[in-house]
Amino acid sequence: MTPNDTFVRFVDALADSLDDPTGYAERLHMSRFHVDRIVSAVAGEPPGVLRRRILLERAAHRLLTTGDELLTVAIDTGYSSHEAFTRAFQRAFGAPPSVWRRVATSFWLDAPNGVHFKPPGGVRFPARRKVSEMELLQRMVEHHVWLVGEMVDRAAALPDEILDRRIELSVAGIDDDPTPRSLLSRLVGQLAMWNAAVDNRTYDFDVERDEAVASMRTRLDVAAPEFLATIRSVDYDETFVDAVCDPPEVFTYGGMVAHVLTFAAHRRILVHGALEDAGITDLNGDPMRWVADAA
Repeated sequence: MTPNDTFVRFVDALADSLDDPTGYAERLHMSRFHVDRIVSAVAGEPPGVLRRRILLERAAHRLLTTGDELLTVAIDTGYSSHEAFTRAFQRAFGAPPSVWRRVATSFWLDAPNGVHFKPPGGVRFPARRKVSEMELLQRMVEHHVWLVGEMVDRAAALPDEILDRRIELSVAGIDDDPTPRSLLSRLVGQLAMWNAAVDNRTYDFDVERDEAVASMRTRLDVAAPEFLATIRSVDYDETFVDAVCDPPEVFTYGGMVAHVLTFAAHRRILVHGALEDAGITDLNGDPMRWVADAA
């Protein structure tokens, strides 16, 4: 494992144990000394300093967005007194928290590594390089070509009896017993679920059980703009910690977009066919015209 790999795992563990000063080493199954040495070399600051900075950023965000008492914020940030918190905050932000709270616009501090607190409770990891929309599209096409080639290679080992057998719907790992209702609910839920993951919130999958279409429409009106705003504002190689997973995992935004489009394409096609069978024939689901019109 490279030092960069260890640093990424450290940030992942840190996001999941911000209030535990020793938890990150245990989660990495490494000694505190070893983690401190590697992270200091890669991040440009010791892990303890990085952690305290992120906690102060979290405290600053809380001062900006809530009316919580300073002492409550101080204790939740790990300081034993109002005075200790005020001294640390003033050294970091250049003003006491009571003053800074009235005039501040950003809760991020300067950092040598670009790792910052991300509301409501996560850690933002910087992109290693900027990935354009065209690069992402090319990657998805490359994945398509690779996957088709792998499927053809594996099919070469199959007898004609299997190759020519009529296909019954079988998609490994997703959508057991799909219906138009469950697929539509999952299409909406997929957006809401990833919004929650990016913001380090939990997602209640029970909402998708026998969901009414009106509920889907309401949830989509909230989830879709949020999802679009996210993918329009981030670098696709930037990473985030997905706390919806158990255990939490680190993903890139580009990987998340590719995942959404891939699984959503399967579900959209099934729903499109179900609508056609139901006599609804005025919907063209082919993205080719959509892309051409936008260009």
